[in-house]
Amino acid sequence: MRTLLFALLLVALPSVAQVYTYVDAEGNRVFTDSPRDGNAKQVQMAPSNRAEPPTRRLSPPPAPAAPAGPILSYELLRITIPQPDATINDGAGNLIVTVNAEPALHPGHSYRLLLDGQPYGSAGRSPVFPLENIDRGTHQIAVEIITEGGIIVERTPSQPFHMKRVSLAQKRKVRPCEKADYGVRPECPIEDKPKEEDKGIISILPFL
Repeated sequence: MRTLLFALLLVALPSVAQVYTYVDAEGNRVFTDSPRDGNAKQVQMAPSNRAEPPTRRLSPPPAPAAPAGPILSYELLRITIPQPDATINDGAGNLIVTVNAEPALHPGHSYRLLLDGQPYGSAGRSPVFPLENIDRGTHQIAVEIITEGGIIVERTPSQPFHMKRVSLAQKRKVRPCEKADYGVRPECPIEDKPKEEDKGIISILPFL
């Protein structure tokens, strides 16, 4: 019976506790971890073969997703030349379009000009676009800022301009062609140059 009690006591006590034994006044063997008798002796305990429950390791919380790179935007994007609804008088149908962005164009961004809703020329970092041989009439222009992947970052509203191309006949009417202008001015082709009359030799016959 004492052996059973001793075994139960060993199980109940924590494995790190010290066990002591002594004989009380009534002659009973006592096992305890808090001895009160000065004659108590420490019991040498065999290492416990009880399997310790595995320590549960909590996986670290997932790192927060890295924030996406800042969206590079612009406070201002506008066409400076020509002015909206401007009239362009050019016989060849040429004009210059300029654009301004604030802040300045970010790295990896490009300007792209749209003429009547379609890209005109190649996108680039220059804010100046030369347009050539534009047909007579009203046209719409707009400018976009795009990324290297073609994503549109900013775009100006479409604005109209009117191209008036003066005909050659109108130019000749305003400034008539002179002798030296033929073959030099486009409105004075060499084939339109008047032919000079041949001066024949007038022979004076003596009166008979």
